[in-house]
Amino acid sequence: MVFSREAYRALEDCVGPENISDDPVLCDTYAYQYLAELVRADHSNHFMPRPVAAIMPGSTEEVQAIVKVCNKYKIKVKPFSTGWYFYAAPQKDGVDTVNLDLRRMNRILELDEKNMFAVVEPYVICATLQAEAMKVGLNCTITGAGASTSPLASATSYGGVGPGIMRLGTNGDNMLAIEWVMLNGEILRTGSLGYGAGWFCSEGPGPSMRAICKGGQGAKGGMGVYTKIGIRLSPWPGPAQLPVEGRPPAYRSPLPETMRAYTLAFPSWEAYAKSYRMLYDEQIGYAAHRQFNMVGADLAGAFWELHADPTKTLGDIEDLVKKPEIKEFNDELRRSYQICLAGFSLRDIEFQDKVLDHILAETGGWKVTRMEEKDMKEFTHLCMNRLGHKALNFVWTGGWVGSHSLPLSPESLMTMRDIAEKQMFDDQESGLLVQCGGDSMMGRVAGPDNRPGCNFEQFCHYDPADKESVAQAEEHMRRSTRNLNKHGFPAGKEEDYLTAMIPEEELWKVFLKRGQAFGYHVQRKIKAVIDPNDLGDRYYETIPDSVPDNH
Repeated sequence: MVFSREAYRALEDCVGPENISDDPVLCDTYAYQYLAELVRADHSNHFMPRPVAAIMPGSTEEVQAIVKVCNKYKIKVKPFSTGWYFYAAPQKDGVDTVNLDLRRMNRILELDEKNMFAVVEPYVICATLQAEAMKVGLNCTITGAGASTSPLASATSYGGVGPGIMRLGTNGDNMLAIEWVMLNGEILRTGSLGYGAGWFCSEGPGPSMRAICKGGQGAKGGMGVYTKIGIRLSPWPGPAQLPVEGRPPAYRSPLPETMRAYTLAFPSWEAYAKSYRMLYDEQIGYAAHRQFNMVGADLAGAFWELHADPTKTLGDIEDLVKKPEIKEFNDELRRSYQICLAGFSLRDIEFQDKVLDHILAETGGWKVTRMEEKDMKEFTHLCMNRLGHKALNFVWTGGWVGSHSLPLSPESLMTMRDIAEKQMFDDQESGLLVQCGGDSMMGRVAGPDNRPGCNFEQFCHYDPADKESVAQAEEHMRRSTRNLNKHGFPAGKEEDYLTAMIPEEELWKVFLKRGQAFGYHVQRKIKAVIDPNDLGDRYYETIPDSVPDNH
């Protein structure tokens, strides 16, 4: 169906002429998304499919009006918050899709200090919510994608994990009541909100909707538009405002007397894994993450030295890495992670320091010498608690893709790490990927509520402008899947990207091979109710009713 002027005018009536456009130049900006060149057929396109229009609603009522118009004219709907991946764009060529850009819906509607939650719209970003929460002694989870992302999107439509989840929980777990414009045009208010008692509870009375609207990872915008959510906050023992000092790019923040920031190193991976277990047992740590190896183990020390020095550029890396003191720094960082401690009193933080010293004594670990200096401690503190430096993932060539990322026990994680390191070294020999080390894996130390569920995400750095380099990144993902399966592990994050390359008509074959495939049949039945005209996209996963359910 061709997008008609009649449909355009009907959508324009929903939001006003200043908040909608079908200008191809503007619409292409929504199609230009991270990893598009990787998941598009034959790596031949740097753009996802262009939306037929971009529209900016300013309220739940306007979103509902848009969805009703789209039902009338059979136009697909793709909500767009702060974005990050190709998921935020239309997914299929030749199909009329409008991008709902939710940037006008950017308000913190409520911040309940006593009951420790906030009510936010889709374009509130983590940095804004955190800044307001800290004023009243609270904090929010910032996902691994950084402070510029939407807590609503990560809670409803993706995983919502980051360095602070050991104390703050995942945003998926922190999600309370929801206001949801379903693709049938109806508004659903879940949990306590649904019976007029406010935003404090995501469940009941009656059956929970969490599994339908969220599940494990969410549908990445494929089930409608979440216009408001309540989200749980957690105690923050630090200052009401994080003072920022230093010159770009190495912004840093002084540590309060009841907070600490360390980089811990270990003599072996066995000792490294043991330290994770002891952190769980002893229940210390406000945020913990293997963060600073993301640029590659062979270059990490040199990179962080130049990052801390505003007179240096990437061109200084080759000279820096040859210096003896940098080599020593680099070696110390190879088996390391960052941890921030936060106490509610001096006695509290002093006790935590003693517990950490005991863990290091038991494992043979130590605090990395260079990271104990004032500038690095302050940078670690700000980076871990604010996550404002995520653009560094793109520093080498402008492109990277994550692999081998799956939640595991500490011991299993170390086994998987050996597999990932060897493969990355082998793949870098092609000369088509950045040769920054076989162990650039970044990952969380703990799962939600400080329980096991740690991970490493191997970063494969490639050049998005070089088709051969992109193809090698794809081959890296395919080899990753085969290697993990060969050693008894399920596929990691790369499965999402490889699945995105499969034509939509063939997706059901992938779902059929997964465990509990009957669930996709159930989801088809749910979709028939909440999206009868198929306005959503492939990320609400179903198996056609023509395929028998044998379970």
